Amino acid sequence: MIKTLQAFDLRGKNILIRTDFNVPIDGEIVTNNFRIKAALPTIKTCIEAGAAVVIMSHLGRPKGKQDQSLSLIPVGEELAALLEMPIKFSENCVSTDAIDTSISLKPGEIHLLENLRFNNGEEGNDAEFSSQLARHGHIFINDAFGTAHREHASNVGVVPYFKNSGIGWLMDKELNYLDRLMNNPKRPLTLVLGGAKVDTKLDLIDNFLTNADHLIIGGGMAFTFLKAKGRSVGGSLVDETKLGIAKSMLNKARVKGVKLSFPVDVMCSRSLNEQKNISTCAIQDIPDDHMGLDIGPESIRMFNSILGNSKTILWNGPMGVFEKKAFEQGTREMAIHLVSCVTNGSKVVVGGGDTAAALESFGLLNDMTHISTGGGASLELLGGNQLPAIKALEK
Repeated sequence: MIKTLQAFDLRGKNILIRTDFNVPIDGEIVTNNFRIKAALPTIKTCIEAGAAVVIMSHLGRPKGKQDQSLSLIPVGEELAALLEMPIKFSENCVSTDAIDTSISLKPGEIHLLENLRFNNGEEGNDAEFSSQLARHGHIFINDAFGTAHREHASNVGVVPYFKNSGIGWLMDKELNYLDRLMNNPKRPLTLVLGGAKVDTKLDLIDNFLTNADHLIIGGGMAFTFLKAKGRSVGGSLVDETKLGIAKSMLNKARVKGVKLSFPVDVMCSRSLNEQKNISTCAIQDIPDDHMGLDIGPESIRMFNSILGNSKTILWNGPMGVFEKKAFEQGTREMAIHLVSCVTNGSKVVVGGGDTAAALESFGLLNDMTHISTGGGASLELLGGNQLPAIKALEK
């Protein structure tokens, strides 16, 4: 049984919290604080209960080396601003000074540790590194759903060193919501997948070929499936190594009677940076020297019609390169339509950092039923796989 915060007497204790503060930073400024805000309820619960808090997180992929561009200092400044209180910071997460700072914390104080991944022991789940991290607290709370699919020192390795460990409110919310979604969804259930990578979503597709009523596949990953169907896709992105798996899944969908929908038209250009000579092409008419970079107007209408008749919708991955104004329309129009679906009583769950970033850029982040903070973790969980960080806490 996994315990939540309410299972512990927090007063006078140091609470070591694993958060997911892997947020976008431009220079020294956090440009999207969604994940930081999501962790605030857990942090505030601890502080209000008379505990001190030690926070650890990773940022980016420094590969075990110090990289000042990936320091958590800007994150600490953003967190301090959100909480309206000062925060202590240590430049090395397992130094003697850092551990001493944690040990001397008074109730109500917060101590942020530097990027965990500046040390090779984090991703290597090193026992010595784990034991050093554990010295920062009396109780361990994992509130980093976004890393729950990884087996690292800060979410798995530290657990054996604590008598008391559990999950925070964010993790609890994510697990309960996604679990309920899988166990008893209102139907029709539609899965919408986009983005460029096919391989990260294969388990999810395979699982939903048994559970979903309809699958919509757009974005760059659609071209791998379209080519597997024997369609010409011009110069569009295709993962040649996954064509065999794509064909197998297409056959499985046919046998299971699951409806699969792909774009019928796309917005084309010679390159991502050429935003002047853009044309709308039917899938079969994409020139060899052009690539599809967004779904076209007919695809938007078709997809939105399907979504309008769905009661539960899971969306992971944009429909095009939304970061470029010329190729945002498919993702934007779908997002706007999904807001109306929510208004009409449908449940819309969004997973993945790119999808959440798109919604925020459109001003629609707060209009969905649930926004998951963990892209890879939500894919693994909804794909029917066990999360290592959750398994480690089961006692």
